[in-house]
Amino acid sequence: MQKYIFKSPSRYIQGNGVIKELGKEVESIGKQSLLISDEVVWDITKDMLEESFSESDSKYHFEQFNGEASTKEIERLTEAGKEQNVDAVIGVGGGKTLDTAKAVSDGLEVPVIIVPTTASTDAPTSALSVIYSDDGVFEGYKFYDKNPDLVLIDTGIVVKAPLHLFASGMSDAMATLVEVKATMKRNGDTMAGGKTTFAAKAIAEMAEEVLFTHGLAAYNAVKEQLVTPQVDAIVEANTLLSGLGFENGGLAGAHAIHNGFTAVDGDIHDLTHGQKVAYGVLVQLVLERKSGEEIKKYIDFFKAIDMPTTLEEMHLDGKSFDELLEIGELATADGETMENLDPEITPTEIAHAILAVNELSVS
Repeated sequence: MQKYIFKSPSRYIQGNGVIKELGKEVESIGKQSLLISDEVVWDITKDMLEESFSESDSKYHFEQFNGEASTKEIERLTEAGKEQNVDAVIGVGGGKTLDTAKAVSDGLEVPVIIVPTTASTDAPTSALSVIYSDDGVFEGYKFYDKNPDLVLIDTGIVVKAPLHLFASGMSDAMATLVEVKATMKRNGDTMAGGKTTFAAKAIAEMAEEVLFTHGLAAYNAVKEQLVTPQVDAIVEANTLLSGLGFENGGLAGAHAIHNGFTAVDGDIHDLTHGQKVAYGVLVQLVLERKSGEEIKKYIDFFKAIDMPTTLEEMHLDGKSFDELLEIGELATADGETMENLDPEITPTEIAHAILAVNELSVS
């Protein structure tokens, strides 16, 4: 029996200054929350969060996130939540913080509130986490029965984050329609546990349209830490449209390639999720036998927002062919989303495609 499933968070709030409303918003969800954030984000947001909760009947206990969405860290924070007898979890920060908050809330069986401080990935709205080892190697996905109870993203905070994180979110979002179309063609399964809905495809199409229409203007505005209508459009595309699109539409080659990149050592691990996904998008397009003209459209977009499109920029220029094969082997491992592109793709074909992207980009 084929099932078509669409999932989404219960509530999504976006705007300049909306973090001031967090305390009041949390009141209807929990009275004693575990708030998780890393040291850098906590220093930036502490005063705003304290002010927000000062006028709320809801309280929070802060625990510092140590930087990796690993099983060990999830277990540590879950125990802290049990000790504080919390009835909700709040994650404030980037992708790994938010993935960890979801996992902790699942372990505690309490609602979760997601507060992204960047628009760097499409993870905030989803009912899943990406789990890594303590050393940062991709281990797999952890799925949940429901999406976050609230996603609140303050664009005034987003524009103050490093510029490359905003651009990384655009790269991650640019993968959405590319992967959704591949999943629909293969009639593959989505992260929501069913087949792609027309709603998911429409949302993915809008995400790409917004990116190509407003991406460069938004990127230039964020350079000056300005919140403009174009910036709001891209924050929505990066976070809500891409989040709903990928979860309900399907992942394919681009994210499998991203996961494959964790197989190699070196400076590539200093790159963001979105930076690696950008190259993964181009590799998928090569594997799909798209025309050079179509691939160039994506290359030009990524170049305009300073995303990596060459082996040198990916810190792969010194890697041997055997090391590129390792990327392909991990990207085609059993259960990987490469199956939604083509389960017959081989590690060798992926290694060749990685090299071909470089040639298209430098030519």
